[in-house]
Amino acid sequence: MDFTDTITENTLRAIRFERPEHIPVVFWINPACWHHYLQDVLFELMAEHRLLFPDFSPAEVVVPELALWERAGEPYTDSWGCIWQTTDDGITGKVSGHPLADWNALKSFTPPDPAKSNGMTAIDWSAIRNKIQAVKAEGKHAAGSLEHGHAFLRLSYLRGYEKLLLDMADCDDRLRQLIEMVESFSAGIVQRYVDLGVAMMRYPEDLGMQFGPMLSPEHFRTYIKPIYEHLMTPARKAGCLVHMHSDGDICALVDDLVEGGVDALNLQDLVNGIDWIAAKLKGRICIDLDIDRQQITRFGSPEQTDNLIRREVEELGSREGGLMMIYGLYPGVPIENVKAIMDAMERYATFYS
Repeated sequence: MDFTDTITENTLRAIRFERPEHIPVVFWINPACWHHYLQDVLFELMAEHRLLFPDFSPAEVVVPELALWERAGEPYTDSWGCIWQTTDDGITGKVSGHPLADWNALKSFTPPDPAKSNGMTAIDWSAIRNKIQAVKAEGKHAAGSLEHGHAFLRLSYLRGYEKLLLDMADCDDRLRQLIEMVESFSAGIVQRYVDLGVAMMRYPEDLGMQFGPMLSPEHFRTYIKPIYEHLMTPARKAGCLVHMHSDGDICALVDDLVEGGVDALNLQDLVNGIDWIAAKLKGRICIDLDIDRQQITRFGSPEQTDNLIRREVEELGSREGGLMMIYGLYPGVPIENVKAIMDAMERYATFYS
């Protein structure tokens, strides 16, 4: 399995503030939705929204290909030795087994090889090379990605969240050794993608909680920010765009992220605040806005959903670009709101066109 995807020229123009044809919009359907919603209803909505689903073709039934760590009742051990468990097919669960919970295990611990693994499972670089070449032959652009949770979260998967924070507070020398190991692995992944000529590198990582970051800004600057800077440097030197993702409230960390060389930042709208995002980031970097999944689209009306997306486009967008939008559909959103989200994303994507 690889984390390579295709991006359009329009997306590159939006990130570079080069007057895109329209706001790039993505509607992502979590695999669990295929057994929580009537599939015919989802098919009908997809067929009606070709901007969001340009490659859609009708099917009788969808049986999503679940990642090994998305299978309910089947604990999965990733390439680092971390054990994952989930309770619903398609939903990424949590790490329940931390191979370095005891520091004594570090002495004999062997990290995965970036030539053979992406951190979660096996990787085939020959197949990725062919995929990237095919994308380029079609006149499109390829993007490579690290695993989601490649730095801070990976450290927490290995040690356990509470132990990791205590390690940081204690300035434990063994943590430095572990950071070097994790960073070296990811550097191997980044360099391979850069050598294959991707147009953009993705660095997905969750750093925020509902209120505030998962670690103090001081500890972020001391332990995690240097990792990001080291991993982003090869991409920037090669002329690749740098895309960063984090869920949660990251207001206290944004300046450090931007200083690290991020071109596009995917962050949540209402958790961080639309007004705050506008004041802090508009025109500074490209805002890849993660549309609310907790409040309005889940519990509000279709009209409120439309108003939210229109407001975000008006306050965060511009004719020059600098705005992208993504919505991740998970089980529980009323189907009338699903339609309202799709309608609004397509309607307001051309707001500045």
